Amino acid sequence: MSPMSTNVTAEDPTSNGHRATRAHRIRSGLLPIQPHPINPVLVKDGERRARNIQNRIADRITTFSGSMAFVYLHIIWFGCWIGFGVEKYPFGLLTMIVSLEAIFLSTFVMISQNRADAKRQLIADEEWKTVQEEDRQNEELLALSKQILELTREVHAHYRSGSGPGE
Repeated sequence: MSPMSTNVTAEDPTSNGHRATRAHRIRSGLLPIQPHPINPVLVKDGERRARNIQNRIADRITTFSGSMAFVYLHIIWFGCWIGFGVEKYPFGLLTMIVSLEAIFLSTFVMISQNRADAKRQLIADEEWKTVQEEDRQNEELLALSKQILELTREVHAHYRSGSGPGE
């Protein structure tokens, strides 16, 4: 079991019977710190999503359905269905089950895409705020630089006029 798949359950006294968020597990030392920084906006969004049971269910389904375990399960399932002769060719019930599963999985793919879009928007909004703050700071620095330049010119003019220090 990899450290990334560690689950925190009611045995963890800080979990209050709920699965801890990834950020909480990192802070509590249950998961290693990632080599790259995690955007705090995404951490907050993950914590907000984790409070909603529908989001947690959708996240778990999309995580499982996007795994090789899901593929292996289907290989075994189809092999057993056909191999044990659950129904005869052309496998009408199996086809209907697979079609319904495809409908639901495509819905979860769209949910996952919407979530990814929301994450990108959160990051873009946060970057925009950062750019705006940097612009404000740059304007302040430019104003200070202009003041320094003006004072420097006054000092130079003062020295050129022959009234040096102590005169």
